[in-house]
Amino acid sequence: MARVTLDTLRKEFDRGTIVAVNDLDLEIDDGEFVTVVGPSGCGKTTTLRMVAGLEEPTSGTVAFDDEDVTDIHAKERPVAMVFQNYALYPHKTVRENMAFGLKMSTDMTTAERHERVHEMAEMMGIEDLLDDKPDELSGGQKQRVALGRAIAREPEVFLFDEPLSNLDAKLRTEMRAEIQKLQKEFGVTAMYVTHDQEEAMTMGDRLAILNDGELQQVGEPTEVYQNPVNEFVAGFIGSPSMNFVDVDVATDGAGATVRNEDAGLELDLSAEYVRGHDLGSGRYTLGVRPENIAVEESPGGTETLRSTVEVVEPIGSDNYVHLTVTDDFLARSPADVKPAAGDAVGVSFEEEHIHLFDPETGEDVFLTDEEIAAAVA
Repeated sequence: MARVTLDTLRKEFDRGTIVAVNDLDLEIDDGEFVTVVGPSGCGKTTTLRMVAGLEEPTSGTVAFDDEDVTDIHAKERPVAMVFQNYALYPHKTVRENMAFGLKMSTDMTTAERHERVHEMAEMMGIEDLLDDKPDELSGGQKQRVALGRAIAREPEVFLFDEPLSNLDAKLRTEMRAEIQKLQKEFGVTAMYVTHDQEEAMTMGDRLAILNDGELQQVGEPTEVYQNPVNEFVAGFIGSPSMNFVDVDVATDGAGATVRNEDAGLELDLSAEYVRGHDLGSGRYTLGVRPENIAVEESPGGTETLRSTVEVVEPIGSDNYVHLTVTDDFLARSPADVKPAAGDAVGVSFEEEHIHLFDPETGEDVFLTDEEIAAAVA
């Protein structure tokens, strides 16, 4: 298989007025599954197309192992791509669709191609559909055909461009597991583009988060979730997303105090917690995840603040409790915590669960410069 290296990869459109990908550095190890995630227009699909050879970089290089493939035609690259819209020929049967790539890129005989296609069809559970045409298939069946066609080429690199977007929720969950199983079975290096952060979190060995064409953070899903380097990553990764509150911070030798008078928020940070961080007095953005917030139906005076319940959404094992702290402030509470709309409740969170973001740079002030640099390496 192949190690994929993107070195200062850049893509401009409209004579440089639009920068879709801005000097991206990323290395994907041999056999690794990396998910590339970000909002629409962040440059993730453009990056994937440059790896495939379907877009020519403005500058920078794409390498497989130690071979620079930047100027090599897409047909000559050892990659297979699975698209969002399946990209099946409507006039060809499943058998012909799956065999087409082999016909164009290998010197296999017709018999050898048919044998390979049948093997892949059995693996994907679609051997009974080989004589059908795409219009006769469900969305899930079409996606299995597209996957089988990609696998049949025995590529060194799998590229996935939001392949599950057109499927219903249950089928998407099934296909996520199927794709991971196939990738591990074949040991193929994989790059998976999605705007769905849940997909990215559950599928990838590592996440690469993009925004406005720039790499924000790379890391294992749990590491990115627990230690986002900036406010964008903190808000984008996680469902429900992190809560943010503008706060004033006052520091002294005994630690620091975090306040938002409008919300009635006051939280003391210990000297041990702030030690070693360049945390001066001033304005910051506090971030706390919904599951790290305790809602107390009978406030006892020790809570971080008090608030009013707006809405309670039962989701089975938990309740989503919407509070008036700020717009869209949400706590994820156990199912037995179920205050009514309009109730006054206590809201508590601990210092080890909060993040403070610099309002100018967006960076988490509790991370060192070295840690921030390592997060995009």
